[in-house]
Amino acid sequence: MIIVEETQHAATIIRQASRIVVIGCAGNGKSTLSNIISSRLGMPHISCDRDIFWLPGWKLRPREEIIERMTAFVDQDRWVIDGNSPGTLPVRLPRTDAVIWLRFPRWVSLWSLLKRWLCYRGKVRPEMAEGCPEKIDAKFLSYIWHFETRESPEIQMHLEAAREDMPVIILRSYRDTDRFVAHLQSITAGQTKR
Repeated sequence: MIIVEETQHAATIIRQASRIVVIGCAGNGKSTLSNIISSRLGMPHISCDRDIFWLPGWKLRPREEIIERMTAFVDQDRWVIDGNSPGTLPVRLPRTDAVIWLRFPRWVSLWSLLKRWLCYRGKVRPEMAEGCPEKIDAKFLSYIWHFETRESPEIQMHLEAAREDMPVIILRSYRDTDRFVAHLQSITAGQTKR
């Protein structure tokens, strides 16, 4: 993998990519960023939460069905897929042109999650499967608190096992994300979507 942290270069890489994976802790803006990329580049946005993992009532699909659905999406020519699940990275990464990894401090993730919960509490947000209203519980808070120590090492392992030339863009703050988006908007302004 090739680590990229300079936002202008990152935007150029994403502009040229056809298949993009966006990963990071809950509350970091994976879906928001994926929607922007999808809109700017005219490619489908696949949300792991909405399209792959969850059934109504917060019931997780069976593992075989998750892999089947993921494979069907990944087999398409163009996409941006947001979501964590390190266990599905071996399905996604072989066809991925570039990865964006949102690696914000955990207090930012917790604060963003709280704001999202206040906005959508009791309602289903657009990036979530029908019948799965926004909620916060101790298990989810623990997941966020320990994400960098429990989830990130597995993500790192899968990224290192992927192609050596795979660009992995790391954005460490909302400021980085805003700069990246500004550069992407600048280089795609007036261009026809592919």
